[in-house]
Amino acid sequence: MIEQGTTYQHPFSFSQTEVEQFAAVTGDKNPIHIDKEYAAKTIFKQPIMHGFLGGSVFSKIFGTLFPGEGTIYLKQTMEFKKPMLADEKYEAVCTAIAVDKEKHKATMETKIIHIASQQVVLIGEAIVMNKEKI
Repeated sequence: MIEQGTTYQHPFSFSQTEVEQFAAVTGDKNPIHIDKEYAAKTIFKQPIMHGFLGGSVFSKIFGTLFPGEGTIYLKQTMEFKKPMLADEKYEAVCTAIAVDKEKHKATMETKIIHIASQQVVLIGEAIVMNKEKI
């Protein structure tokens, strides 16, 4: 059962091929994500991942890992603090900041941390519901 303060951590990364697949699926073919020559002329100097691709890790976590099966994902906010790059290692950190046992809902702080620098690259908040695990 999830209690206030319960934390779940999940390491992950996305390849440039996955970034390109995300671009194809969503239709967001902004060259900052998929064109090295274009990206080299930007402030980032290299392609960056779509923010929503990075944030999509929370769907995997809440739907299959924590709290897992049966979870209904009700809300997500995201603030993109730093660009994320393909093939870099990140860790998603989900912490229960409020739990409503009667409604089987938890408010989760959601963060993504770049492992090498320990910088927070994304921060947000999610609300999830699970009648068996909250």
